[in-house]
Amino acid sequence: MKLTDILAKLPYSKPFLFVDELLHVDENSISGTYTYSEELDFYKGHFKDNPVTPGVILTETMAQIGLVCLGIHLLGDTFTKNTVIAFTSADMQFLKPVYPNEKITVISQKTFFRFGKLKCDVIMKNEAGHEVCKGILAGMMTNKL
Repeated sequence: MKLTDILAKLPYSKPFLFVDELLHVDENSISGTYTYSEELDFYKGHFKDNPVTPGVILTETMAQIGLVCLGIHLLGDTFTKNTVIAFTSADMQFLKPVYPNEKITVISQKTFFRFGKLKCDVIMKNEAGHEVCKGILAGMMTNKL
């Protein structure tokens, strides 16, 4: 599956789409990027005069790139508009802040994929190559009956 095909199948749209580009995908890993525009609504109230990206948004970005995009690739043609995606768990460590207009890269490594359940080790790096957060994410994908 082409990287553009994966992006086209994502079940998100702006302002809740946190994937700009996918860089690589194979059966065991995926990487992609996103830039947090200073215009995003959550910056207006997340720390006056010194906005940072909320951890829940960092987690969502990692899940969209590192879990959902990889899951779409792994499911291939069986991923359809009837596929339901459920985020099931996250164990995250936040190491550095991510500021408005910062571009990040997410790198995800599959640790488990069976019966529609996907578990990955995911890392987010800033433009300087420093880890800003990392964790273990899991989710499930199944088709509606």
